[in-house]
Parts: sequence; C-alpha cells; structure tokens
Amino acid sequence: MGAVGGDFEGDLKELRETFNSGKTREASWRRSQLHGILSLLKERESDIFKALNQDLGKHHVEAYRDEIGTVAKSANYALGNLKKWMGSKRAKVPLVAFPSRGKLVPEPLGVVLIISSWNFPFGLSLGQIIGAIAAGNAVILKPSELAPTCSSVLANTIYNYLDNSAIKVVEGGSSVGEKLLQLKFDKIFFTGGPRVGQIVTTAAAKNLTPVTLELGGKCPAVVDCISSSWDEKIAMKRIIWGKFGACAGQVCIGIDYILTQKKFAPTLVEFLKKYIKKSFGDNPMGSNSIAKIVNKKHFSRLKDLLNEPDVKTSIVYGGSSNEENLFIEPTILLDPPLDTTIMTEEIFGPLLPIITLETIEDSIEFIRSRPKPLAIYGFTNNEKLQKRMICETSSGSITFNDAITQYLIDTMPFGGVGGSGYGRYHGKFSFEEFSHLKAVLVRGYIIDFGFKYPPWNDKKLQLLKSGLQYNYITLVLIKLGLKSKA
Repeated sequence: MGAVGGDFEGDLKELRETFNSGKTREASWRRSQLHGILSLLKERESDIFKALNQDLGKHHVEAYRDEIGTVAKSANYALGNLKKWMGSKRAKVPLVAFPSRGKLVPEPLGVVLIISSWNFPFGLSLGQIIGAIAAGNAVILKPSELAPTCSSVLANTIYNYLDNSAIKVVEGGSSVGEKLLQLKFDKIFFTGGPRVGQIVTTAAAKNLTPVTLELGGKCPAVVDCISSSWDEKIAMKRIIWGKFGACAGQVCIGIDYILTQKKFAPTLVEFLKKYIKKSFGDNPMGSNSIAKIVNKKHFSRLKDLLNEPDVKTSIVYGGSSNEENLFIEPTILLDPPLDTTIMTEEIFGPLLPIITLETIEDSIEFIRSRPKPLAIYGFTNNEKLQKRMICETSSGSITFNDAITQYLIDTMPFGGVGGSGYGRYHGKFSFEEFSHLKAVLVRGYIIDFGFKYPPWNDKKLQLLKSGLQYNYITLVLIKLGLKSKA
C-alpha cells in the first residue's frame, strides 16, 4: 500500500521484479486474484457501503447495483472465460509459406497504471484491475482523491485481499498523479475528464506508453413521440434512471440532454415530472435515493450553469438546492440557449435540458454538428430512424429504448471515439486491452522457394507475382517452364 510521498520508484521496481519472475503469467495466480476481489466485495460490503455514502451520498442499494454487483459480475465472468482468453489461437498460413504453422498468443503488457475516477470509485478501480490481472499484469492503482473515504477503503482492502507484490494502491492528489506519470509504465488506463486526459497522454508520449482514455462527453437522448401508456411508463423510468438515478447524473454515460419534437415537448415535460415524483417523491433529498454532489466546487459549478440569465428562465421543473447537504434536486430545462455553458460543456449533474426540433429526424444533424459522444440514446420504435441514427452518427455506443444498460453487458465493448476517449474494455475486451496479441510463426526447412532471394531475373519476378497472389497453378507452370508470365 503506497501513500503520499511514498517510494514510487521502489514500488515500481518491486512490481517489475514480480512481473519478470513470471508469477503473474500463471493462470493459478490470475484466478487467485480474481477470487480475492470476490472475497473483498463479500466480506467488506458494509465498509464499501459506508464509504460510498460518506463520499457520494449513495444509497446502499444504488451502491450495490452500480459498484459491488457489477464488479462481482465482471470478476465471475472473467473466471468463467479465463482459460479460453489465455489460450493461443491458430492463424491460417498461406501455402506459399509451406511448411509452417502460425498462432496468435496473448501476452501481458507488464506493469500498468490505472487512474480511476471518483464517481464510481470501486467500480472504476476494481473493474479495471479485473482486466489487468486477468491478462497477467502487475498493477499500480491511483484512486481519486475526491472520494477520500473510498480511496482509503480501496487501499486497505486491496492490501489485505490481493497480492501486494504485484498489485499496489497509491493514494494522493494531483501532485502524486504527476509523479507517477513521470515513471515508465507499460500501459496507462485513465478515467476522467478531457483536461487531465490531455496531461496523461502528454506524459505517456514521453515514454511511448500506450494509453486508454475513458473521458465521456455530452450524451444525447433522442425521444420520439410516445403513444402507448406502457411505453410511456417504461421509457420515462429508464430516462430518469439514465439521468438522475446513477450518482445524481455524475456519470460519463448518463443522459446529458434530450432532443425531441417541438409538438411533443409539453407532453414529455409532464411525463418526466410525473415519473420524477414517482421515483423520488415530493422531497427528493429526503428520499435518500439520489446521491449528493461530490464537493462544493462541483456544486458551485452546477449552480453557475443554472444561474446564467437565459438558462434560469428556461427551468420548467426543480432548480432548488441545498449547499450544506451538497444536494441539487432533479431539474428540467426547456430550450436553454445553445451557446450557454450548460449546452456546450458536459453537465455531470442532475440538470436535464430538453432541446426542441421541428422533426425528430433533425436530431441526427444536431448530433453530427457536435463532438462525438460516449453514448447516444434513442427512445423510438421507428426502425427507419434507428437505422439512420446507427449509420449517420458516430459515438462510443448507441442504445435504443434504454440508457446505461449497455455498460453492464460484458459481451459488448465499452469505450469512446474521438473526444470521448479511445480504447475499449469489459469482459474479453478488457483482457485484450491489457494484452499484446503476439504473432508466432514456425517454419520448417524441407522446402524453400528460391525466387524470393537474389540474384534477380525476370522469371523470379513472375514467380513472385504468382506467389504473392496465391496463384499456385500459374506459379507451378512458370517454374516448369510451361508459362512465361504470371
């Protein structure tokens, strides 16, 4: 367990020695560490609940759903598939290379640095560690200092449940992060905002260290007209969860704003009001079902978004707050100006702008004219619109008639594109993100094709043309003198 002012170079040296010993490559070690994570989650569940409530005000049911349960699911999935992931795969080799055989062998990268975020401090720490250790790496984890209780619990539990010669936690603020970034790692995995992401990438470039960035962005939800009462009920519950139900909207894949038809907007606003009250009651803060804002800095940032004059007048529901408790109630805004901060920067909080358009199809051009988001959501049964959204927009993922659920599915990759990040993880994709797929070719000495060696002549050129096009009949005919050109 590291700490502020710790011997980072000493920690890194120990991790590298452990990795070089071959210990982390063994399947038995990988399995033991995955089982260690499961034991940690089970035996320290109450400590995790308390830490998440202390730092973020998360209800223990939300904490289980979004952190403990999802991490346990991913660890079990990795355990069930580890043998298959670790196995080599046969690669087809052309006849022109006969005799030979090829295979693809996944190998661990080495010592990796994971810098996690404060909004899901356990999910985004242990979740990434699962991929790293499943792939056979040694790890340094730098949790976010903005969730200090969670950071402390992570440091203590990882120290007690996992192999400390291969997995270490370093706590501290930005100065600690900067010191770590000066060191040579074999991979850096960063979750956070674009500003720090640029710092991480710049530092990594000095050592040519590969980086995975999970950054976020403004994720839109396109909401088409809803006719049936059943669709209304399900869609509204999913939209409210996708905006307010996960860490009070402080989530990179949460709904940032809604796009809808102008004629449907009044109905949509009333739907949302109705189901916000059903979910959180008349006193959302008293319901204990919405997390708090992480700190006063972020609270003030969100209040500033609302207090811009043209934004304040667009509030149609909510808007009240309690600074002492760092709480902002679910807030709906109708058509705030597009050049205001709330529509140009990621909101990361319980504020939901609704932007109206003449037709629902106009949403495609609206999305295309802005930076590529981490996720796009479409609440529509219109298959033509769905197909257009898939083909004509770019995003890390696109989900129809739900929100955030794609993050929970281990068989689907999660990651951004463009400014929302790069790299992908979850399930096998996490294993691959922390692995190098090494090409292995083994050849025999029985046969060798002399036309690939000098001295050169025109016949060798014709043989090369046939060989590289895998035109074996022509190659044989040229070799026998029965054909002069390929």
